[in-house]
Amino acid sequence: MIKRTLFSFLRKTNFSTTSKLNIFDRQLKRNQRDRAAWLMPQNDPLLHTVADNLSDRLQDCKKVFPSALCLGGSLQAITRSLRGRDSIEKLIVMDASYDMVQRCKNDNHESINDNMETTFLVGDEEFLPIKESSVDLVISCLGLHWTNDLPGAMIQSMLALKPDGLFLAAILGGETLRELRIACTVAQMEREGGISPRVSPLAQVRDAGNLLTRAGFNLPGVDVDEYTVKYGSALELIEHLRAMGETNALSQMNSMLKRDTALATAAIYDSMFASEDGTVPATFQVIYMTGWKEHPSQQKAKRRGSATVSFKDIQTQFGNQS
Repeated sequence: MIKRTLFSFLRKTNFSTTSKLNIFDRQLKRNQRDRAAWLMPQNDPLLHTVADNLSDRLQDCKKVFPSALCLGGSLQAITRSLRGRDSIEKLIVMDASYDMVQRCKNDNHESINDNMETTFLVGDEEFLPIKESSVDLVISCLGLHWTNDLPGAMIQSMLALKPDGLFLAAILGGETLRELRIACTVAQMEREGGISPRVSPLAQVRDAGNLLTRAGFNLPGVDVDEYTVKYGSALELIEHLRAMGETNALSQMNSMLKRDTALATAAIYDSMFASEDGTVPATFQVIYMTGWKEHPSQQKAKRRGSATVSFKDIQTQFGNQS
């Protein structure tokens, strides 16, 4: 009874009040993720590809991570990947969506890993209920791009890490759904005589490194992949976004998209981007970020002015060779 009451309280609590920025409606996003928890297919190719690529980056690290915190996003896909890592002894699975946590909990019962102690927690990435210096790894697969204060969320992740702990995240980048943005803009101009934001703003690749540095991470690393997914129609793409919980959650969205504008968007999308086989492509840009919490054993940049060769000498040397 106590546990059910606690879950009910967390489900109704408006976490977005902890943030000064209100780009996204966090309650709306939580509702969308509640719905997605039961719509999301068991094996979504896009989500599993991103999760596997994120897990591969973790595999490249020779260091072990006994305790890990998994934040929001594509929880099912990434937790399945993490279950294969024997080095993780304790895993905390957290999401702002009660239903998403429940589905992950159900999946865990169906595929038990006796070597991993798993805890499930309803909480918000914008206000982490995690003690400082308590976990060795913080990993997020396609979740943090919905936070109103991304730098703040990353700072909290850094604080939750133990020294020499790893932050590993995948977020959707600004080139995601560029085809849909173009089609929607054209349709709104034709049908409504103006435009209003219908696709959520996302971080640009050039900003990712600055975000890691601003959050206080050492040895920041950023790389990008683009995935093209083919759909039978633009409407099929929208249904996939709903199933992933990736539909628009802008707090300043004026109203629902008018029916004729929505139909025009689908028609323009098909006419502008359809392939010869009749399918329409959608681009998903994924930014992968890695950063380490400071530790004396880590590599450090040389002291300013300690270089023994000048750039002028190097330029002269290579200039002579050419």
